[in-house]
Amino acid sequence: MLWLCLHLPDLALEIFANSVPTADPLVVVCERGRKRRVALCNAAARLHGVRSGMGLDAARALVGSLRVCKRDEESERAALDRLATWACQFTSVVSLMPPQALLLEVSGSDRLFGGVERLREMVGRGLTELGYHAFLAIAPTPLAASWLAHAGREVCISRQSALAGALASLPLTHLGLAVKQGVMLQGMGVRTIGDCLRLPRDGVGRRAGPELVRTLDQALGRVPDPRPLFVVPPGFTGRLPLPAATGATEAILFPLRRLLLELEGFLRVRDAGARLITLSLHHAAARTTQVDLELVTPSRDAAYLAMLLRERLERVVLPALVEEVSLYVVDLHPLVPHSLDLFAPGQIPAQEALIERLRARLGRDAVHGLGQVAEHRPERAWCYVEPGHGATLHGKTDRQSQWNADSVWSAAEGRKRPLWLLCEPVLLEMRDRYPYLGGVLALSPERERIESGWWDGLDIARDYFVARSGQGAWLWVYREVAGEHRWFLHGLFG
Repeated sequence: MLWLCLHLPDLALEIFANSVPTADPLVVVCERGRKRRVALCNAAARLHGVRSGMGLDAARALVGSLRVCKRDEESERAALDRLATWACQFTSVVSLMPPQALLLEVSGSDRLFGGVERLREMVGRGLTELGYHAFLAIAPTPLAASWLAHAGREVCISRQSALAGALASLPLTHLGLAVKQGVMLQGMGVRTIGDCLRLPRDGVGRRAGPELVRTLDQALGRVPDPRPLFVVPPGFTGRLPLPAATGATEAILFPLRRLLLELEGFLRVRDAGARLITLSLHHAAARTTQVDLELVTPSRDAAYLAMLLRERLERVVLPALVEEVSLYVVDLHPLVPHSLDLFAPGQIPAQEALIERLRARLGRDAVHGLGQVAEHRPERAWCYVEPGHGATLHGKTDRQSQWNADSVWSAAEGRKRPLWLLCEPVLLEMRDRYPYLGGVLALSPERERIESGWWDGLDIARDYFVARSGQGAWLWVYREVAGEHRWFLHGLFG
């Protein structure tokens, strides 16, 4: 077996740093009683002399514009869980090592990715895209891989016989010894794991306890070291706190892109796509703002989803500044394979992309498809449908209602029905017993009589004609069969 350990030493800082596109000095502080000390600081803060362990007042004295965040262990664990879900796209065996590490068993998937070295490179690039800095080490045992990664040794050891030599120079701090054990071993002149391995086994067990011997045996692969298996959750939930409240769309999109990349990894693991993505914007003094993004077809493309959410956010009026962002996906859909453009592989089909972008910009209720209904009355022979889907009304299928599509008129083919119907028919003037609209209309000799609707009380009886105006426009007009025999304009031909 081969284990890849991902050690994230700056996780407590990166959950905040990933939320702001800024190079401002940033620190994460821990509170111990009344004292607040710097736990971690970014590169910009270190340039001003800020260091870990420094008091917060001293750090602020060095940097007036210092951003200060309180350590959030709950968010760190949630980020580690999301990274474990993302890592499952590389292997099915992932184990958590809280608070800052993950273990991946990669011996079963190295060939799929072109070898363990190439796999490690791919994982490293993915972590960088997500905004995390990690040390990656590979070893035959999980404990050895974690020790090497925690020591910053990015090595790949494939043979168990080489473990003792690779671990020999590591300090005793990696063993997780109690204070009394550490003092005792240092008093014996033991400074490294190699020094400890050279001691008589029985003597170490009597002096330092059998747990130390067992730990060394597990690291060297002499005894089993079972690890709890991480289980991928059924849905995706991601939440990132912002170092400072903001109302700018770009500032909200920056952490959102990180969450979308994690979502893409989760959906790859589940071999699925999302049709409904819920974005929650959390405020300090107002109710949470919820933004729903509905897609025509399931997708998991992070860049494409970020573009659609940008369109939606530009239309959202925020009641207050945003302090946290959350992303939720619960309902997963299988991705249906479809033909792609030969010259632009991997892209969303143009029609679907256009519909989704229009809906993101204008709102769902502003973009519809038109479907056919098996109905003779022109104003009732259509209905709104989901774009790209045919209408099925009263159990009628698209094939049964095909007569309406075949009756659409075009000037070139001499058909009868226009594509553009007015919302309400317009009453026309009469001159010399002919309808008038900017001039007397020239009527075609053919007529279409429609008598329908007696069953619902909205019955009609009309004679429809194709008419030509004096300006050359083609119109669709009708005359009432009964009553006053009035003329109405009902449609326009293109």
